[in-house]
Amino acid sequence: MISAFANTWKVTELRERIIFMLVMIVVVRLGVHITLPGIDGAVVEAYTEGVIEKGGQDGGILDTMATIFSGGGLQQLGIFALGIMPYISASILMQLMTAVMPKLSKLSREDGGRQKINQYTRFITILIALVQGAFLANQISNNPGSLPFFTGIEAYGELVPNAGFMFIAMFTLCIVTGTLFLMWIGDQMTDRGIGNGTSMIITVNIISSLPAALSLMWKTLITGEKGGPAGAAFVVFLFAFLIFIVAATIAITQAQRRIAIQYAKRVVGRKQYGGQTQYLPLKLNYANVMPIIFATAILGIPVMLANQVFSGQRWAATMSNVLAMNSPWYYVIAGAMIFFFSYFWVATMFQPSEIAENLKRSGGYIPGIRPGQPTAKFLDFTMTRLTFAGAIFLTIIFILPWIVSQMPLLFNGPELNQMVTGFFGGTSLLIMVGVILDVMRQVETHLLQRNYDGFLRKGKIKGRTERRQNVAASKGSNSMLYLMVVIAILLILGVVALTVR
Repeated sequence: MISAFANTWKVTELRERIIFMLVMIVVVRLGVHITLPGIDGAVVEAYTEGVIEKGGQDGGILDTMATIFSGGGLQQLGIFALGIMPYISASILMQLMTAVMPKLSKLSREDGGRQKINQYTRFITILIALVQGAFLANQISNNPGSLPFFTGIEAYGELVPNAGFMFIAMFTLCIVTGTLFLMWIGDQMTDRGIGNGTSMIITVNIISSLPAALSLMWKTLITGEKGGPAGAAFVVFLFAFLIFIVAATIAITQAQRRIAIQYAKRVVGRKQYGGQTQYLPLKLNYANVMPIIFATAILGIPVMLANQVFSGQRWAATMSNVLAMNSPWYYVIAGAMIFFFSYFWVATMFQPSEIAENLKRSGGYIPGIRPGQPTAKFLDFTMTRLTFAGAIFLTIIFILPWIVSQMPLLFNGPELNQMVTGFFGGTSLLIMVGVILDVMRQVETHLLQRNYDGFLRKGKIKGRTERRQNVAASKGSNSMLYLMVVIAILLILGVVALTVR
């Protein structure tokens, strides 16, 4: 494995893709900390410092909030405050509409139809970003303390000195532009980098909180009031448990049921076609992270309405307590919703009748199963059982952070914060594992292509991959050099600005 990592820098095309991806990651993290116009950054900084200085018994929670302020675009009110989530929401919506609406389904199978659907997705992204940006601008200008990450900020000064229509318009325009720029960066990372750019941006944002989570875990379990030798031993157990969870997640994510497909023999002229056996892979976790996203998003809507619209009502407070993330009822309801959305996603995206028809048309069949409708019923029955196992896995992964947070109570230790336990399950773990596996597959593909082409370098004819790499190197060297120079200038300016400050 070490030699494989070392060989990545020997392949010119792969090396340039990795460098480009790292440069874009730097741009993404810089955009998080560029404050939007009309916001008094000194007030945000003073509020952050005040939260840190409070300390006391709530030091762990306060340190968590300070870490969120220093690493999150929304808490920093940066140009990437909305992140890539409007685009993710639009993509999910278009996927569901494509599976439900016959016109969009037909369009996706036509030549150039996928490009039109991507264009529709971008238009919907703009609409979602406009609505979210305008709502956020209105809340910040009128009552910023109502936001959960700005509670009590009024004591540190006026966050928006010149509130009004112009501020809301400029704020919304800049935040929507930042979202579109981030979406463009994701497309560029997909084309010129390694892996899916959008997923990579989400993964980078998740990993950016890892140092703060480690620091918080150290202060909570070792140097805190309830810390001690038992807490230190529990930290060792947590690292071993994390390795086990990651390994199990990778195994189940990669798990699949391989159904044998036999193709009939055909004789065309003097050649014989078919007769071989192939396999149809059915993934155990076909829905991936989507059921968890749907469940958490839907459960968050009643709490938001209760806090914003019906604040002060007794029933609203009761519902907020029941649906709070540390409540057992929250995980019971979310687990039931995960099961429902797992089957809903599979029923929407997996089409056994279409697969059976394609197999029948190409002369393929499952041994022991008649072609046509019996094959569709067999695939549907098999996928139903796999979905049940996948839903159980997703439910366990979703509940694991809460279980880990309660583990220290067994030895009278402190309850762990969500920032620490978020790496032990939920959407964070599934997204990180999926993105890392995708990156490793693409890197392995490039290395295998290089090794295969290496047998041809000794002959008189150059390999196809080597010629392509030489052309790409001659065309992309100058652009990569210019890009590195621009990034170096930005870093120097940033260091100078911090020094002067």
